[in-house]
Amino acid sequence: MISKKSALSVSFLLLAAAGCRTVVDHRIDTRTAEAREAYPPLGSFVPVGERQVHYVQTGSGRDLVLIHGASGNVRDWTFDFVDRVSDRYRVTVFDRPGLGYTDPDPAYAGTFDARAEGPEEQAALLHAAAERIGISNPIVVGHSFGGSVAMAWALNHDPAAVVILSGATQPWPGGLGPLYTLTGTSLGGAAVVPLISAFVPRGLVKRAIASVFAPQEAPEGYEDYVGAGLTLRASSFRSNAQQVKTLRPHLVKMSRRYSNLSLPVEIVHGTADEVVPIDIHSERLVEQIAGAHLERLDGVGHMPHHVMPDAAVAAIDRAAARAE
Repeated sequence: MISKKSALSVSFLLLAAAGCRTVVDHRIDTRTAEAREAYPPLGSFVPVGERQVHYVQTGSGRDLVLIHGASGNVRDWTFDFVDRVSDRYRVTVFDRPGLGYTDPDPAYAGTFDARAEGPEEQAALLHAAAERIGISNPIVVGHSFGGSVAMAWALNHDPAAVVILSGATQPWPGGLGPLYTLTGTSLGGAAVVPLISAFVPRGLVKRAIASVFAPQEAPEGYEDYVGAGLTLRASSFRSNAQQVKTLRPHLVKMSRRYSNLSLPVEIVHGTADEVVPIDIHSERLVEQIAGAHLERLDGVGHMPHHVMPDAAVAAIDRAAARAE
């Protein structure tokens, strides 16, 4: 039998836990609303099944699809890169599933669900969306995690060519570090992600952006434009963490098929990239695909499309010329 004193103690703890959860939920709701107000959708939506895929489309010419990396959204590309290519390409930028304003797969959307859509599932969704809006035989560009999605598109959906910018295309040795290891689990996704979403300070976001651009600096205005608040929404943060944590096994399987590819593949990668190291990823990728071309950017970090955009544009133009 539980004593009256013990019962009161348990009741107090339950009330305190409920109160903390109420504070966290209120804080998450407030931050989510602020993020949506500050960074509304930039483009349009296309339905694929019961899901909505968010995209921005501009320009005219041959179809060019841009796919962002981890923790990103269409704003990474629309900051200024789209303007560099929209004079000769019809450019379409997609939000990947669970990020920006594209719906995640509801099968993986449970709070305690540590599964996530792999690159092949993501490519299938975006390819279906592309077909629905009339995109034909595109050149597909992927940055970072988006590189894995671009390679999945190449393996399964026959694009005209692919361009990989600092792409995560190979299984890597070792782990991902404590943040992804924790937040990508079912318990971490349910318990830790809400706390990060509710309370992470803006200074941490600034440092995270700086680390991604290192050793270069982010362009002026990038932090305010890119919409980090969208990624810090609990559902998006959870989706991103779980996608990154579950990526490696997908790349193990995909990388075995790269040698079967015969389409034009252009690769651009900085030699100082410590987020997705060139020796583990692009140096191996160029050896696996006959005719693939790798441009090594000396001293450049993980964001070549921002710090050396001309190199990225030139790679796209080379891919287009080779696909003729």
